Amino acid sequence: MKFTLSWLKDHLDTDEPLEKLADKLTMIGLEVENIEDKAKALKAFTIAKVISAEQHPNADRLRVCMVDTGNGAAPVQVVCGAPNARAGLVSVFSPPGTYIPGKDITLGVGTIRGVESRGMLCSAAELQISNDHDGIMELPADAPIGAGYAEWAALGDPVVEINLTPNRQDCTGVHGIARDLAAADMGKFKDPTIKPVKGEFPCPVKVTVEDAALCPGFALRLVRGVKNGPSPEWLQKRLTAIGLRPINALVDITNFMTYDRARPLHVFDAKKVKGNLVVRRARDGETLLALDGRTYNLEPAICVIADEHGVESLAGIMGGEASGCDEDTTDVLIESALWNEINIAQTGRKLGINSDARYRFERGVDPAFMVPGLELATRLVMEMCGGTPSENVVVGKAFGDDRVIDFPLTEVKRLSGIEVPQPEMKRILSHLGFMMAGPGPVVKVAVPSWRTDVHGKADIVEEVVRIYGVDKVPMTPFERGADARKPVLTPLQLRTRRARRALASRGIIEAVTWSFITKPAAELFGGGQRELEVANPIASDLSDMRPTLLAGLIAAAQANADRGFGDVALFEVGQVFKGDRPQDQFMAASGVRRGFASSEGLGRHWSGSAQADVFDAKADALAVLAAAGAPMQALQIVAGGPAWLHPGRSGTIQIGPQNVLGHFGEMHPRALEALGADGPLMVFEVILDRVPEAKKKPTRAKPVIELSAFQPVSRDFAFIVDHSVKGGDIVRAAQGVDKKLITGVNVFDVYEGKGIEDGKKSIAIAVTIQPREKTLTDQEIEAVAAKIVAEVTKKTGGTLRG
Repeated sequence: MKFTLSWLKDHLDTDEPLEKLADKLTMIGLEVENIEDKAKALKAFTIAKVISAEQHPNADRLRVCMVDTGNGAAPVQVVCGAPNARAGLVSVFSPPGTYIPGKDITLGVGTIRGVESRGMLCSAAELQISNDHDGIMELPADAPIGAGYAEWAALGDPVVEINLTPNRQDCTGVHGIARDLAAADMGKFKDPTIKPVKGEFPCPVKVTVEDAALCPGFALRLVRGVKNGPSPEWLQKRLTAIGLRPINALVDITNFMTYDRARPLHVFDAKKVKGNLVVRRARDGETLLALDGRTYNLEPAICVIADEHGVESLAGIMGGEASGCDEDTTDVLIESALWNEINIAQTGRKLGINSDARYRFERGVDPAFMVPGLELATRLVMEMCGGTPSENVVVGKAFGDDRVIDFPLTEVKRLSGIEVPQPEMKRILSHLGFMMAGPGPVVKVAVPSWRTDVHGKADIVEEVVRIYGVDKVPMTPFERGADARKPVLTPLQLRTRRARRALASRGIIEAVTWSFITKPAAELFGGGQRELEVANPIASDLSDMRPTLLAGLIAAAQANADRGFGDVALFEVGQVFKGDRPQDQFMAASGVRRGFASSEGLGRHWSGSAQADVFDAKADALAVLAAAGAPMQALQIVAGGPAWLHPGRSGTIQIGPQNVLGHFGEMHPRALEALGADGPLMVFEVILDRVPEAKKKPTRAKPVIELSAFQPVSRDFAFIVDHSVKGGDIVRAAQGVDKKLITGVNVFDVYEGKGIEDGKKSIAIAVTIQPREKTLTDQEIEAVAAKIVAEVTKKTGGTLRG
């Protein structure tokens, strides 16, 4: 929300400096984001006169100008390339050391094609006053030479921009902002009564509302004999200052009412409207060419204003071009209505329209100002364009529902910790438009119609505290008590943090990519469903919600490679979308390694060991799972993975076939070709939501790691098994013999070839036996070894290799 200081003072009688007003706005909840003060920014620019303009000796398009700056000193030499630079021209001069906002440079003494230049003659674009950069500014001949340009041009009206919370609809107008500042002792609120405009004849256009739930109230008036043209200079300056383009008086009045009183209106050219108006739902197949030049396809959920021609306006959002006002308009219909907030928001999102009217209506406008807003707009139209008004047509409710809240005065102290005297409480509420009645301790508070966000006692406390001063709320420590604090972060949030740290510690760089990808990429990774299409994509190649993080990471890795950085390791932790249900959205951790970016380090190595391979991706995935608290002993690694991974160079990590935690491996060449990426690429993806939570054991605390004073023993075994037997099966069989004694089982060799019959292979494992209570004898070690051989033989059908 933007407004100028002079605009604010139309509604607030104050002498407070701008800085104090800005501080108070932030303190009462209307956070000031920016203050643009052109008078301050352009203070160094002065009015000057060109005495002479000679051709530059070394450049056809440059002139050497002698400039009178009006300070009594000798003329200043300036080299200028503007086509309109000439003797006698009065323009704007900036001396060396001046910051030029339009060019983002600080001017210095320069030499241009061998001629010294000690300043600059400026265009309007260089001062960021307009987009005109075709030549230097031309001022009237009687402009005072040497005077400050900003002061002479009356640019000393700062523009304030505030950030509004969604509940403060009343402050989407300058009038409401002034009310809040007056309540905070920043001045006196100006709120003159709006006098009705007497209608000279009945309005010939009737209004029908088919569904009162969509349009609780509708007011209309015809004004005949208007003369539309440019709006007055004061109105054009106000609109221009806040970034709006003046169009014509009738349209500018509606924009002014939107920002001045938070009351969006619409004006129809009455001669372009056929018959009466009806507020209804759109019909299938109907379209509207709107004022923004776009044609919208409508559906029955959308509320419209229609005549006998068809749809003329998107209710509460934007008017149609066919009935818009132009310089030929002589009769105008002014509409002021109330709309269903939810329907306005849904329509705006569905059609992708973010208009000033939608911004206000979806927050809820003041229902009691519907008719007064029409009266004020009528008066402005008559003042600027003339005309004869009709009587008003009002359909539905012209006022909102009364809201009276029983308010215990002790609530302020209970909820905020501040002791606010009752007279001060009453003063604050009355200045904000509330009415407080009753001696206490419980009073009745009537809520004003423009505060559609106030519904309960806590809302009233908030109003009192923000005006009285949130800085007066005492700092109060929480009672810690004897019980332990409940965790603030959820298990998934903890996993997400730990996953990021684990991957960063492995030398991988975190990336943040779009949540949207192309449809072919989404289909490649199992997505692309209609439910995951973006209704209004910001770009054609961002059309679908991502079913994986890898598509964005691969694109980022390729972009680095295209710029000469082929050795890259990237990871991302974020949401992926695999279906249209909430439970089909998961938190994933994914990574990509390319080129010489292995876990050994980034860059080339004489041995070639720094080339990233499948085992780097596997180690990354396991590191994420370990950090996320997965039961590492229960993990199973199965060969193969999704179709986008190389079938012989990939694996799936699971806890049984029903709980797949993730995949790792080398990207399939066909998948890389479809993504437009060069390989090989090593990738992994882990779904953090699927990591089971650790079971809570209600037992006495004991050390997590029990250190042994006895030397561990290592024994190697080689088994000849069928070619179909997996190494993981042998490892699990060996581990199950004695989980207390056996602390580690690792595969260190797989052999097929000479000495091994066809269809068989040799798998060698190293078993670590850790005594806990005493040193094991040879007989005890041999007994454990015999059990290992027997268990592996039983579970896999293998035999001990001789």
